[in-house]
Amino acid sequence: MKNVRANCPEINALTGHVRSFATMLTERQGERLPDWLAAVRQDDLPSLHTLAAGIDPDRDAVIAGLALPWNSGVVEGHVNRIKMLTRQMFGRAGFQLLRRRVLLS
Repeated sequence: MKNVRANCPEINALTGHVRSFATMLTERQGERLPDWLAAVRQDDLPSLHTLAAGIDPDRDAVIAGLALPWNSGVVEGHVNRIKMLTRQMFGRAGFQLLRRRVLLS
């Protein structure tokens, strides 16, 4: 891997940006996001430019998500479970049966 990184500056830059982002995720360093986005835009990495452009509209929310200990994982788990139950019924049952299955599971 070191040989590839030494011979390809794009992969070396990409590796550095990905590792830096991973550090922000694991160590809750959301305040570093604006600097990270600026660094990404300075390199010629179109895939990361697309990621940066996608983050921009929700920058404050992404910074909060990277910095704060709270998340919506439990809620998303319940939504996923309800969607699974709905798919299992293939639209053959009405709301009452779905309600019972959700409450009893």
